[in-house]
Amino acid sequence: MTALKNLTIKLWNFLFNHKISPLRHIPDVAVRHYVLQALGLMWAVSFSTAIGSYTFLAYSILGHTVLIAAAAITVATLTAAATRPKLFMRGAGRRKDGEHY
Repeated sequence: MTALKNLTIKLWNFLFNHKISPLRHIPDVAVRHYVLQALGLMWAVSFSTAIGSYTFLAYSILGHTVLIAAAAITVATLTAAATRPKLFMRGAGRRKDGEHY
C-alpha cells in the first residue's frame, strides 16, 4: 500500500469508524449519528459555497474592475475640471486665440 492510501484509510476511519472516531465518547448512538450527520451537512454547505464563490470569482473581478475604473474616471474628470476648466469649453480645441462664441 502506498503512503497516501494508508493516510486516506486512517483519516476515513478516524472520522467514520465508530470504534476509532472521537465521537465514540458520546454514549447515545442516535446522538452520535446526529452529530456526524450535522457535521456532514456543514461540510457539504461549506464546499458548495466555496465552489460557488470560485465560479463567480471572474464576474466579481470584472464588476470590481468596472467600479474602480468609474471611480478613477470620476477623479480624473473632477481634477481636470478644477485645474484645466478650458478643456470642458464647447469647441475649445478648434478656437483660435481671442475667438468667443
